[in-house]
Amino acid sequence: MREFSSLEVKVVGNDLEKAMKVLKKKIQNDGLFRRLKLKKSYEKPSEYRRRKRRESERRQRIARLKNRRYARG
Repeated sequence: MREFSSLEVKVVGNDLEKAMKVLKKKIQNDGLFRRLKLKKSYEKPSEYRRRKRRESERRQRIARLKNRRYARG
């Protein structure tokens, strides 16, 4: 079973607007909006495979860039 992490935002000095901004940013970084959008409508299996492949390529590209940035040379 997949474990869910809880998102927690502390409201300091009754500044609800700032807390809402922080919460929205955390939700975006977590990918919740993207997952909800994908669940909203049917995705064909070919589109699913294509999306998964693109996401994988993007992760690999980012990892290569990070490795290059921190590699000693």
